[in-house]
Amino acid sequence: MKQADITPLTEIMARLRDPVNGCPWDVEQNFRTIAPYTIEEAYEVADAIERDDMEDLKDELGDLLLQVVFHSQMASEAGSFTMQDVIASICDKMTRRHPHIFGHVNVNEAAQVLQNWENIKAQERSSHSDGSALAGVAKALPALLRAQKIQKRAARTGFDWPDVDGAKSKIFEELEEIETAKSDAERFDEVGDLLFAVVNLARFHNVEAEDALKHATAKFDRRFRAMEDIAGPDFPALSLDDKEDLWGRAKRQEKESD
Repeated sequence: MKQADITPLTEIMARLRDPVNGCPWDVEQNFRTIAPYTIEEAYEVADAIERDDMEDLKDELGDLLLQVVFHSQMASEAGSFTMQDVIASICDKMTRRHPHIFGHVNVNEAAQVLQNWENIKAQERSSHSDGSALAGVAKALPALLRAQKIQKRAARTGFDWPDVDGAKSKIFEELEEIETAKSDAERFDEVGDLLFAVVNLARFHNVEAEDALKHATAKFDRRFRAMEDIAGPDFPALSLDDKEDLWGRAKRQEKESD
């Protein structure tokens, strides 16, 4: 199989960023302006995987790779690092984090591999972080995903509920605090605490909160559209009771089609 060569893509990006003959839009960009596009492309990769669309996945991976090249080109122009440095860094990291493959560590179980991976990551973080167990959890992550990662990190230090009952009780406590909140600012704060507590419950049940909410939202989307299809253009004018009946019909239809 012919090896992939990233050189043509890096040359295209260098030409686009040329201050004299390059593309005006590309030349104007910086790390901060490009970051939202990088995040968007990562989501589009995930969406193609969710839809099991391999042709689209191929295209979206290319778009994501372009983002890596874009950032690397800007870093090269600033004298910070090059695309080759990026590739060398990830190769070194993958080798270092898989001592059972590239070293002399015997590991046969996936759980032990994961534990070794986390231990090595923790050692790496301690060498260039602020010393906190929470260091390195990206602030740009989706809120639910970041909350769950933060909680997992805290739990490794022993700061965690002894069992799921504590996590459940915290949810009821936060609900009561929303009810007694005296201002919009307090309600904002307490709703955030409630969401954080629900993420904690999800963690105790080994449920990825981000995926669970994505699944629930997609389910709502399907059923709501089914309600609209059943009712037709009169849907908005229906009473809430009628809409509840339609919701039940949509749920039954979905279950019957499974």
